[in-house]
Amino acid sequence: MVALYVHIPFCRSRCAYCAFNTYAGLEALIPAYGEALCAEIMQDTSCATAATVYFGGGTPSLLPVDVLARILDGLRERFPLLPDAEVTLEANPGTVDRAYLRAVRELGVNRLSLGVQSVHEDELRLLERTHSWEDAVEAVGAARAAGLDNVNLDLIYGLPGQTLARWQETLEAALSLEPDHLSLYALTLEEGTPLQGRVAGGELPPPDDDAAAEMYEWAEARLTRAGYVHYELSNWARSERYFCRHNLTYWYNEPYRGFGAGASSWWGGRRWTNVRHPEEYIRRLAAGQSVAEEVEEIGPRLEMGETMMMGLRLVSGVSDARFRARFGVGLADVFGGALARLSDLGLLEWDGQTARLTPRGRLLGNWVFREFV
Repeated sequence: MVALYVHIPFCRSRCAYCAFNTYAGLEALIPAYGEALCAEIMQDTSCATAATVYFGGGTPSLLPVDVLARILDGLRERFPLLPDAEVTLEANPGTVDRAYLRAVRELGVNRLSLGVQSVHEDELRLLERTHSWEDAVEAVGAARAAGLDNVNLDLIYGLPGQTLARWQETLEAALSLEPDHLSLYALTLEEGTPLQGRVAGGELPPPDDDAAAEMYEWAEARLTRAGYVHYELSNWARSERYFCRHNLTYWYNEPYRGFGAGASSWWGGRRWTNVRHPEEYIRRLAAGQSVAEEVEEIGPRLEMGETMMMGLRLVSGVSDARFRARFGVGLADVFGGALARLSDLGLLEWDGQTARLTPRGRLLGNWVFREFV
């Protein structure tokens, strides 16, 4: 079983905080890029069954319906999709309407992830988002009218100068739209981004880690009251039915295949990343050349560490039985010292059957994860 990721690196404009492999002003390449994607997909000979497909970006909703249809046809030809396969399309509010969403729903897209980020216009401008809150409201309404019954909203907290009250207003407004899933991300200042440059230059205050922690804890409590299930550090769903099955593949550290410029794959004991620029990606595939770069062999010890690191992101934690069935050894056999140290520090709960982060550990997750890789 494998999860399929398709990277669409095109955006109308680049957000101030974004360090993803995205490019503004290259939309004219989309038809050729779609053909290149199909060519890369046809190179795969594994015939593995796929449980999920995820179109990420960038802005995948910039794909014309006919291009999206050809890509999905190619995936179905090479990878038998489960009848109930989860097919996600990321979209920016303002790039979709009811007709487009109805068309992609008919192609098999059954989950929509909207990059909403904030209810406040000044915060959207700070992030250099091109949509408004009204666009987000209209996009959710269009999705429901098109028959999409699994809608995620992405939100960002911990912005420079952001107060708890402003974050509360954003989350309350998002809840009023009755999303099926919410992804809440603390702002990370990525090196080389415009927002990082403004903070480094003193134009903006740096994000306040203590304030961000308060926002996170408030969101945890508020979403619990609203009936949402907290299943991963940054993710909540109305019920288990709405857990993002594609992302669970990553958190369980299971195999995935990535297609497109800059997409990564982990398959057959190797990890690799494709060439990043879409023009070079198109050129190589047109010439029949490989697009894979940065190939890395993943040995058992590294795989165990990454399984632990990713699995601890899940609120349910890492099961000793599941780990033992996969690797033939238990958690304590491999990580006994780290489990004991982190338990003594109050960052981890370990009862011999499951290792999971404590509430304090969730706030210091990156520090905990370093113990395992």
